[in-house]
Amino acid sequence: MINYISPLPDAAWADAFPRPVVILGSTGSIGTSALQVLREQPHMFRVIGLAGARNVELLARQAEEWRPPYLAVLDAAAAQNLKAALPAGYTPTILHGPDGYARLATLDEATTVLSAQVGAAGLRATFAAAKAGKVIALANKESLVLAGDLIREVCRTSGASILPVDSEHNAIFQALCGHDGADVRRIILTASGGPFRGRDREFLGSVTRAQALAHPNWSMGAKISIDSATLMNKGLEVIEAHYLYGLALDRIDVVVHPQSIIHSLVEYSDCSQIAHMGPPDMRIAIGYCMGWPKLLNTGVRPLDLVKCGPLTFEEPDISSFPCLELARESLRGGNGLPVVLNAANEVAVESFLHDRIGFATIPELIEQAMRTHDGSQPESLDDIEALDAATRARVREWAT
Repeated sequence: MINYISPLPDAAWADAFPRPVVILGSTGSIGTSALQVLREQPHMFRVIGLAGARNVELLARQAEEWRPPYLAVLDAAAAQNLKAALPAGYTPTILHGPDGYARLATLDEATTVLSAQVGAAGLRATFAAAKAGKVIALANKESLVLAGDLIREVCRTSGASILPVDSEHNAIFQALCGHDGADVRRIILTASGGPFRGRDREFLGSVTRAQALAHPNWSMGAKISIDSATLMNKGLEVIEAHYLYGLALDRIDVVVHPQSIIHSLVEYSDCSQIAHMGPPDMRIAIGYCMGWPKLLNTGVRPLDLVKCGPLTFEEPDISSFPCLELARESLRGGNGLPVVLNAANEVAVESFLHDRIGFATIPELIEQAMRTHDGSQPESLDDIEALDAATRARVREWAT
């Protein structure tokens, strides 16, 4: 039985256009793609707020185009730089820091929040949006990895709705439409296998940053590109699936599909499988959530089945890419382990991107962090953030 994390958006929201939106992470890969989608139908959306962390130059250009009344950045210094970069006569309210992001996510003027920050940094604003009863287009999978149960409970009490932007979970969401959740046997998440599919551990010990960032199919930010290369991205999606759909781990499978044409599948009680297919372009999933229940013109070229060639599938190589199994282990173990897993991974990826550790050290640091966790179970958002911070501090020491 599927037990989705939230109610679906109500008719009042679905029928109200132009839809007032806030985009958290507007300068990242998902955020810039979202603005491309909105640009295709400007009459349907009104941008109320944009948040861009450190990329003040790009955020200023976005703000000049969309003229939202609110902006947010990482800190006070970035806020001053942003203010100086804005055109004369345009004086939006500029917020900063975690509290500023949370305020942006709860603005009365906005009904819809695209949560597209990278990593655990997106949790507090996503949680605030859920508490405020917003419709959340969720691209920040870490929010569910860290606080899936809390967010489920908040959505139940506030009436907030979550629409999944991750291409895999958006595919599952669409494949479930029109079907009885009681008929679902399992969901199957597809993985491209990343740039090192088929490589052994010896090879992985010497890969470079540039090699790891060169994803064969998707254009993504640095962090998610490395997660794809280690298969941690798929591991996080397994945890996300558990919280999104309320399914046990043994009903969530992963299959490597190098072409990235089938974005995931749902298997039903009659053993049929319904797949969602399309080009590897995030604008499809973004447009589906931002326009729901309407289908938008996203600017994506249609899929040509003849030109895309054969579609192949294989089992993930857990021996060479242990991050997927570490993620499963964290979900089985509970007691804060998903928080530890994610924090250790974020520090390890950052360390690899700055040439402080090798690629093969990433899963080693994650496993070490999990093995040394004291087993405490965080009960609140503050507890989660404290465990996240403590894990990061430990792993940074190991990575120096």
